Parts: sequence; structure tokens; C-alpha cells
Amino acid sequence: MELEVGAATIDCSAESQSVACEDNVVREPFIGMEFDSEDAAKEFYDDYARRVGFIMRIDQCRRSEVDKRILSRRLSCNKQGYYVKMKNHYEPPKKARTSTREGCKAMMLVKVNTSDKWVVTRFVKEHTHPLVSSGCSSGNAMVRDKKDRRIQELSMELERQDKLCDLYREQLITFLENVEQQMELLSKKIQVAVNNVKEIEAEVQKPPNNQ
Repeated sequence: MELEVGAATIDCSAESQSVACEDNVVREPFIGMEFDSEDAAKEFYDDYARRVGFIMRIDQCRRSEVDKRILSRRLSCNKQGYYVKMKNHYEPPKKARTSTREGCKAMMLVKVNTSDKWVVTRFVKEHTHPLVSSGCSSGNAMVRDKKDRRIQELSMELERQDKLCDLYREQLITFLENVEQQMELLSKKIQVAVNNVKEIEAEVQKPPNNQ
């Protein structure tokens, strides 16, 4: 699955970029920027989003077909895409809720390289909606997105728990494989012991030789 389709690329130099909000300077992502881990990239973009005036959404990822390891991750504005209401013919109609989606294309795409570093390969800066930085005069408007912020925190926690589940699953599979090997080894030892007992019984039941 290609995550880069439909997103406009912003050409950035390999030098650190920044935007100003009153006296505060916010460091911008740039193509070629490296992080030690996926979580480090998320933390950076989340802090950048909070300072600039939008909420980060953990978006699509691409996994390895071999070991299901995440190879790339797209981090977007929470107003990315459009809300699509799914029709349910078995439930009574519900009151339509206000959607926060506005088709915003702002995003940062990071990919893991051969050195296990997460590198920014695409950065879209422009938003299709007004930004409200918590450090600027209109920061009170960010309160309206408190629910989205909580959802974002829960999503990150859910992803961490999912990673733990994968780790526990691998450990359990390894444990079961070891148990199976030990059971097979024990079964062979028991069979050898049974054969030895049968041989001893056969020797005992032999009639004595006539002198």
C-alpha cells in the first residue's frame, strides 16, 4: 500500500526549518530529518502540531510482508480526509454529529532505513483550515479539540498495547514450541525405558538352561 499518493510534496532543505508565533520559535520537520524510533517521530510531530495549532492523527502505516514490522508511518492533521457516514439498516437513525474532517492534506511521512533510523521522506505544511496555536492570542479555540486530543492519546496507548500483545504472542509461541520439543524428547525417553523393561522381563521369563 503506497501512502504517498494524493499528497503534495513540500521541498525542504536539509537544514532545520522554523515558523514563528509571537516570541516562540517552532522547529519544522524537513525531508531527510532522522529519528531514532517511530515513537520519537510521533512525539516530535505531535509537539510541532500542538505548537503550530492543530492536532496530530496517527494515520496509515505500511508493514513488512515477512515479519509484519512497520516500515513507514504517515502522521496527519486530525482534519485529514472526510467523514463518511456508514448506513446501518438495522439500527434507528442517529442524530448527525459535526465532523472535524475538512480534507486537510498536511502530513509527515517517515520511513525506516537500513540503519533502523526513521527518516522524513515527505512533508506537507499547508492546511486547508485556520490554525490556532496554544501560544498565540486565539489559543482558547483549541479547547474545542479537547475530545480529539483525548482520542489521539487513547490511540497512541492502544498502539503501545498492540505492540505488547505482539511481543507476548511471540513469547507464547516460542514457549509452546519449547514445550512441544520437551514433550517429544520425554516421549522418546519413556519409550526407551519401556523397551528396556520389556527386555528385562523377557530375560527373566526365559526358562533356565538344562545342565
